[in-house]
Amino acid sequence: MIFTETKLKDAFFIDLDLRSDDRGAFARTFCAKEFAEHGLKPSVAQCNLSFNHKAGTLRGMHYQIPPASETKLVRCTKGAIYDVIIDMRPDSPTYRQHIGVELTADNRRALYVPELFAHGYQALSDGAEVVYQVGEFYTPGYERGIRYDDPAFNIQWPLPVTVISEKDAAWKPFESVAVGV
Repeated sequence: MIFTETKLKDAFFIDLDLRSDDRGAFARTFCAKEFAEHGLKPSVAQCNLSFNHKAGTLRGMHYQIPPASETKLVRCTKGAIYDVIIDMRPDSPTYRQHIGVELTADNRRALYVPELFAHGYQALSDGAEVVYQVGEFYTPGYERGIRYDDPAFNIQWPLPVTVISEKDAAWKPFESVAVGV
């Protein structure tokens, strides 16, 4: 695996180190030892799969607060998504900053999402499928969210939002709620 730190502290792109031969290719997608060597939390409590019927579908922006803070390792296995993370750690030098990256089945890139980062994505293709490993169990009482179109962050989504859950559309603006830990 090839680890590249993003401009957001503790968030990484993880690219595959493909080994190819006449059969095809092989690559490691996760190794607890390598994650720990890069200072990343290597535990996996759940693995989730998300399938999105239509391009423009948006999921997010979600995170959990302590004691149920989550890490995520997100990879698009079919089609393409635009994945966004926001650093929600008040003591972080990159607090309230965000990045977006295109994850596709073709580029095989993954995004490591640290604890207390809001996460969401938009399907860029019909039938986009996303697999993500999560470092903590989903705990509804500790879930928080940020509106995908919150002016405090000014996220530039590549497509108009065509499908979004009622829950995700109802998150309150960042400036009107206490979102810290």
